[in-house]
Amino acid sequence: MATFLYRIGRWAFRRRRLVSGLWLGVLVLAGVAAAMAPAGEEEDLSMPGTESQKAFDLLDERFPQSNSQGAEARLVFQAPDGQRVTARENKAAVEDTLGSLDGGDQVASTTDPYETGAVSEDGTIAYSTITYTADAVDLTEPAKSALEDAASQARDAGLTVEIGGSALDSEEEPGGTTEIIGVAVAAVVLVLALGSLVAAGLSLLTAFVGVAIAFGLVSALAVPLGLTSTVAILALMLGLAVGIDYALFITSRFRDERAQGSEPEEAAGRAVGTAGSAVVFAGATVFIALVGLGVVGIPELTKMGMGGAGAVALAVLVALTLVPALFGFFGRQVLSRAVRKAPSYRRSGSGRPHPVPTAAGRPGLGTRWARFVLRRPTAVLLIAGLGLGAVALPALSLELGLPGDESKSVETTQRRAYDLLSEGFGPGFNGPLTVVVDTSTSSGFGNTRAITDLVVKTVRGVEGIASVGDPVLSRTKDTAVLTAVPRTAPNSGETKDLVHAIRGAVLGVEADTGAGILVTGTTALNIDISEAMSDALIPYLTVVIGLAVLLLMVVFRSVLVPVKAALGFLLSVGAAFGVLVAVFQWGWAADLLGIEQTGPVMSLMPILIIGIVFGLAMDYEVFLLTRMREAYVHGASPGEAIVGGFRHSGRVVAAAAIIMVSVFAGFVGMSSPTIQTMGVGLAAAVAFDAFVVRMAIAPAVLALLGHRAWWLPPILNRVLPNLDIEGEALSRHVPASATVPDAAVPRLPVGRD
Repeated sequence: MATFLYRIGRWAFRRRRLVSGLWLGVLVLAGVAAAMAPAGEEEDLSMPGTESQKAFDLLDERFPQSNSQGAEARLVFQAPDGQRVTARENKAAVEDTLGSLDGGDQVASTTDPYETGAVSEDGTIAYSTITYTADAVDLTEPAKSALEDAASQARDAGLTVEIGGSALDSEEEPGGTTEIIGVAVAAVVLVLALGSLVAAGLSLLTAFVGVAIAFGLVSALAVPLGLTSTVAILALMLGLAVGIDYALFITSRFRDERAQGSEPEEAAGRAVGTAGSAVVFAGATVFIALVGLGVVGIPELTKMGMGGAGAVALAVLVALTLVPALFGFFGRQVLSRAVRKAPSYRRSGSGRPHPVPTAAGRPGLGTRWARFVLRRPTAVLLIAGLGLGAVALPALSLELGLPGDESKSVETTQRRAYDLLSEGFGPGFNGPLTVVVDTSTSSGFGNTRAITDLVVKTVRGVEGIASVGDPVLSRTKDTAVLTAVPRTAPNSGETKDLVHAIRGAVLGVEADTGAGILVTGTTALNIDISEAMSDALIPYLTVVIGLAVLLLMVVFRSVLVPVKAALGFLLSVGAAFGVLVAVFQWGWAADLLGIEQTGPVMSLMPILIIGIVFGLAMDYEVFLLTRMREAYVHGASPGEAIVGGFRHSGRVVAAAAIIMVSVFAGFVGMSSPTIQTMGVGLAAAVAFDAFVVRMAIAPAVLALLGHRAWWLPPILNRVLPNLDIEGEALSRHVPASATVPDAAVPRLPVGRD
């Protein structure tokens, strides 16, 4: 692979105008396609195969005139202090408000709280349910404006009015201040790491090209593939982070090769053949892990994985082709200013390479750290391992759920409506359960009404039920729907137990009558999805760990190095989960991060974070250990190989990790709980993996193992393919005159860290 990529690097360098023109053309086409495509739509979260989803599908079939998961709004009215909403003036204001919505755009029905009994016991709070003919994502702006205008009309009459439900849900748009700050931090780190504005700008430019194309393609395919704004944001987040990192790795290796005395074209080829090989492997691991999210069975998670995988694939292609092409345009400007000003470089001119001697002085920070670890490997291993273990302890209390209005800011009308309904009708009122009775399969028991009455009696007898509403029959009289209100909040553990208790209680009715009885509703669906994600977590983690061990065994020709990497990955993920629990469940530093409401961790996050962090962890493992193995196979002792790896790659890996953490942390400021959770989890996981696992635990373990770290049984050595990540084949296929031997050339200052 190294030889093939070497040729690609040289070809891209020589054909830089063609390569740049092709990427510019792709960028323009993606932008035009995105501009011409219709706006994407948010889709309801679903989990095919679960009881709640089966019930929703049945409702759509038996009640075709309604949309079981259609948009719904709740206008919540509260009377002024000392008054009741049943007072004549207040009642008139409520009825006038609801009358302005009747027959409105996309409005299917409105309920009168005085007729339906939707008034609290103390008479201070009432609500009306407005149902729509379309999903929340399909609601037009005039329909939303009419709802808000109606609420304003009631407020003018002296009532407190808030709007709950899904009608006002909106897509999260990227482009906020915090994301810009994250990119700015990345730019500063690049300048400090590379010592050149041109080299830093090159990495940012190529990352932006890949991200822009990925974002354009996601936008263009949003409607035909049902891609949501979350998919686009994940593609943006991942594409930007890995795009900068991959360009940084190849640029750093190009500068190293120039320091060895290689011609610019030769240096570009070697950079792509060596660092590019690691980029391909790292990108492939991220791609496989993200595509593998499809096995969980949640369409939204599958789309997120595919969108993120596509962005990573684009980042790899850009790094392998556009980056070496830009080397040809910028030439010596890619080198640091210190190198360009060195007398030996100025004397050599621009036509032929000339090694630049290393500046005298103490070793770089990476070298000093590696030597420190070699002196105290046991202490470093214990401190780092126990520290991550302590951070991971809160993960034992991990609770999964899906955010609702209760997770929104108290500044939003949805959250205030949620609080008013809880105050007037109890916390469970915000998460009603829907029980669907299908009598089409029953025989010899009686009619639908009799069966439904038995179900109502059974459900009312379940402890934890506050009330059960009157059943509604379908036109064909073979299906009934009733609403059960729990006493507890939607995301509480008691409500989860209640759903299981109801499903267990109706089993006897099913056995006696032959009817099908399903429990659904948004709350039940969220519970089913969270449980499915919990059940899939261990199998998915097992597959990912197995894949990591196999791939790293192929790359490093070792048994113990992959095992060490996999265990380190588990520590990183565990610590990241511990941070999520501490921040989002316990509220630690929540105010500092702008998180106003604590609750269960978003149920999609653990598997999503495992998939993403697996690939990113392999990035740092490959880039750091590749140089170690390269030194070891060329005769260095295990300790010298560790020091060599940190001398060449430690600084670059640290810079790449800081960049990635900055990019991920930049998304914490968005208002979406999903994006906030993703930003915190990924930023924490990358920081732990890069700085604790790869830079402390990994060298400590390698130091303790010594030569055993690179042992591979002869039979595996014969069976496993040789991917040649280190680029050993280049020394056989590339003429020796193309480069200056390592022993004859001192290192550039930039390479010392």
